[in-house]
Amino acid sequence: MFMAGQLGRDEHLNAVEDKEAQFAQAFENVGKVLGAAGVAFDDVVDMVTYHTDMRDLPLFIEVKDRHFTNPHRLPAWTALGVGALAMPGLLAEVKCTALPPG
Repeated sequence: MFMAGQLGRDEHLNAVEDKEAQFAQAFENVGKVLGAAGVAFDDVVDMVTYHTDMRDLPLFIEVKDRHFTNPHRLPAWTALGVGALAMPGLLAEVKCTALPPG
């Protein structure tokens, strides 16, 4: 299962204001897509994240680690710094590949 473009936007597609809340919303959105596809965070094998400010990476990692909790099932991860994302105010974007169990 491939997904891209998961952002910290609310149900009205507005960027969540607070940094930590925006990162949490992005991972909540990832979780919804994974669940709809019948997979979970443990099934993610590859992740690429795009960041408008790499100084936010420690906070992003803290939020990410709340979702990737199995130390034996962590995805390969690349974090890239970018000049901007799709709309003003967005701080990070998540792209994942997941393999269903079995």
